[in-house]
Amino acid sequence: MTGPTRGFFGRPRQQRDPRLPPGQYDTGADFPVLTAEVTPRLVPERVTVSVDGLVRTPTRWTWSELHALEQSEFRGDIHCVTTWSKLGTRFGGVGVDVLLDLAEPLDAATHVLATSTTGYTTNLPLADVTGGKAWVVWSHEGKPLHREHGGPIRLLVPHLYFWKSAKWITGLTLLDHDEQGFWERNGYHDRGDPWQEQRYQGD
Repeated sequence: MTGPTRGFFGRPRQQRDPRLPPGQYDTGADFPVLTAEVTPRLVPERVTVSVDGLVRTPTRWTWSELHALEQSEFRGDIHCVTTWSKLGTRFGGVGVDVLLDLAEPLDAATHVLATSTTGYTTNLPLADVTGGKAWVVWSHEGKPLHREHGGPIRLLVPHLYFWKSAKWITGLTLLDHDEQGFWERNGYHDRGDPWQEQRYQGD
């Protein structure tokens, strides 16, 4: 008895990249542009970012003051709720931990509301922006962040769906409760973990 003819079992399935959460595809070199607002034209030197709310020292940093802080890079993957993922990408800026350490959160703080210059807001548990999980960034792949992608400065929370990484960020307000932002009020999940496919309320 002869063995099976070569190719009898068909083509082997392409192995899925383990970096891709369920329901996501690799966008490759592309970085899709998605926004709910008109893209503003901001002058970097006029940018400020604040941390306020339940903190001991409400603080606002200018563009130059942010760049004078200890800087760090994120190297890894980002995931959009519209199902694309960009793998092995690089952003540079300052860790949210650095900003919070200077502002000194109060023990009662449990959540953060991120606000953009457009008025866009998004909510996050404080635990999702601390412990090296989040940055305020101004560069991508070693170049200034394009305004279509939130430049000159945006929030980066790469372990959550990308609508949580608010573009054109102006501040973080610490709260003792969860306060829904723009997309959350319009049916998106309050947390947005791509590995649990937390796309919409009820997921």
